[in-house]
Amino acid sequence: MASRKAAGKDRPSYRCTECGWTTAKWLGRCPECQAWGTVEEAGGAPAVRTTAAARVQSSALPIGEVDSRQATSRTTGVDELDRVLGGGIVAGAVVLVAGEPGVGKSTLLLDVASKAASADQRTLYVTGEESAGQVRLRADRIGALSDHLYLAAETDLATVLGHLDEVKPALLILDSVQTVASGEIDGAPGGMAQVREVAGALIRASKERGMSTILVGHVTKDGAIAGPRLLEHLVDIVLNFEGDRHARLRLVRGVKNRYGATDEVGCFELHDEGITGLADPSGLFLTRRDEPVPGTCLTVTLEGRRPLVAEVQALTVDSQIPSPRRTTSGLETSRVSMMLAVLEQRGQIAALGKRDIYSATVGGVKLSEPAADLAVALALASAASDTPLPKNLVAIGEVGLAGEVRRVTGVQRRLAEAARLGFTQALVPVDPGKVPDGMKVREVADIGDALRSLPSRTPRSSGG
Repeated sequence: MASRKAAGKDRPSYRCTECGWTTAKWLGRCPECQAWGTVEEAGGAPAVRTTAAARVQSSALPIGEVDSRQATSRTTGVDELDRVLGGGIVAGAVVLVAGEPGVGKSTLLLDVASKAASADQRTLYVTGEESAGQVRLRADRIGALSDHLYLAAETDLATVLGHLDEVKPALLILDSVQTVASGEIDGAPGGMAQVREVAGALIRASKERGMSTILVGHVTKDGAIAGPRLLEHLVDIVLNFEGDRHARLRLVRGVKNRYGATDEVGCFELHDEGITGLADPSGLFLTRRDEPVPGTCLTVTLEGRRPLVAEVQALTVDSQIPSPRRTTSGLETSRVSMMLAVLEQRGQIAALGKRDIYSATVGGVKLSEPAADLAVALALASAASDTPLPKNLVAIGEVGLAGEVRRVTGVQRRLAEAARLGFTQALVPVDPGKVPDGMKVREVADIGDALRSLPSRTPRSSGG
């Protein structure tokens, strides 16, 4: 009996490194958080320990007496990035920047490093993915050379910490955290244990030195940040770098920010000479033409708190196959299909189900918010009737299955942006609030009211 009890005490237990769930046997997938390969041996039941009280080194202060100057941000030199960070980067803050391969993360951060070094801030750029010569070639191409910018190609954590002691930088950029490993931890670079150790060591160094740190992170095929979820909890700011590699537009979106809001978006344009911020990016999403064309409609979308004018295009043609095509680019296929059903049932536009439907946005922008529903519906109706919408018209509103046009957030902000760009007409839901001077606004209660803005609603023949 005693031997059985001893064997039970020595039996190993397993613990998920993502969520902390424990089990008596190993599993390939954690049933709690559904993560693969995160269940590791914990070495038996943990012993219950108590921690004795220690001597207080610095007494707690009333919150009103705490010096807030330690959390004052300083500019990065890139206005669009400062917008997302909340005014700049704080000394001692750790920022995690994640994005798809080739989207432009390294180019942007090399530009940030150059501007910080040009402002007499000693900057250390550590690359683990490229050689120092490759980074130098990119710096020559984008004009990112400075005497205060130091470059090192390292993949060992201890050596990186040694560079910190030698250079004593005010800003550290590590590209990327998945390529650096510690010799004290088992596992390959990029593994969960290695990423946790590397990030933890650099975060401690940043807080102790008052050094700002920017870490580049890889993403999985699903678009999530690779590595343990603990990494996102440890850092102060998490930014997602988004963009289609076939388009010039790049967006930096805040996911977490301990020093500011997370509803800001920075817009950049990637080109051969590097990457530049776009204070007014709406021009990328519009097609300049003298006369209106059937199947096009303009809307105003909100990226964070920033209004952007975007163009929706639609094309309908006779189908040559039994199952007509439904092709979308930059729009959600489910919402386009819903607008087609609403137009047929509530808008009394026949023959849409028998035609090939193509819909897209201009400039690579992705419209996912419901406020673009009305523009999508009008573009489809305009294409079906071969009738252009009035010039200088924008459409804003969510369309329900009953055909009603619902209110959306930020209507006044959207109208102000449209008026600033010279648009004089707008279709909006009922009760839009204050209307900008010089803009003619028409309130529509349902899709029927909106379709009456078309000069003609006679669909073309479906060919059969």
